Order: sequence, then structure tokens, then C-alpha cells
Amino acid sequence: MLRKVAYAAAVLALVASPALAAGDAGKGEKVFKKCKACHVVDKEKNRVGPHLVGLFGRTAGTVEKFKYSKAMKTKGEEGLVWNEETITEYLKAPKKYVKGTKMAFAGLKKQGDIDNIIAYLKAETAK
Repeated sequence: MLRKVAYAAAVLALVASPALAAGDAGKGEKVFKKCKACHVVDKEKNRVGPHLVGLFGRTAGTVEKFKYSKAMKTKGEEGLVWNEETITEYLKAPKKYVKGTKMAFAGLKKQGDIDNIIAYLKAETAK
């Protein structure tokens, strides 16, 4: 009996997790307004920050013609690849996640804002 309960709990956790982590792209677009001064999602053109086209699955520090900090390049060389988990951690506290990053943004404090901006970025940055 205990084994069945544990199995059912594990299945429920797997099914429920994506739904809990899913954000709202529309709300994420509003949150992204904080980022627009430095980043674009719809064209491969760098601003103060690198463009975000093709962000998911990209190795950190590898956008052509963008001058990254040594810290960000090193993170990429060490294997940092942008995905939902790594972007979440970076958005919480950029300067803690990549010590020495040039990104001046302090981070997002609300997990809901992070979930929403990730949903927006997934929708808008896919190649």
C-alpha cells in the first residue's frame, strides 16, 4: 500500500510541476519592459546587452559582436548554457550568479515575475 501511495505521489509531482512553473507570456511581456533598454528579443541586434534571439540552449557569452565581461565568457567556457533553470537563477541575482557580470540589473525578486518573463522569452526568442 505504501509503495502505491509513493508511486502516486511521484506521478502527481511530475504532472503538477510543469503547471506550477508555467508562467504567463502576456504578463512576462510587461515585466520585460525593465529589460528593453538593453535587450531585444525579435532581431539579432545587440544593444547595451546582447540580443536574446535563440537564448534557450545557447552557451553563455557567445553572441557574436557583443563584448562580454571576462566572467561571462568564462562561465560559458565552463559549460553554462541558458535554460529555464539557469535563466531563473541568473534573473534572481545576476551579480551573484555570474560574479563579475557587466549586467547592471539587480534582479527580479518575485518568482511569479521570473516565471512570466521566462514564458515570454520562450515565446519570443525561439529561432
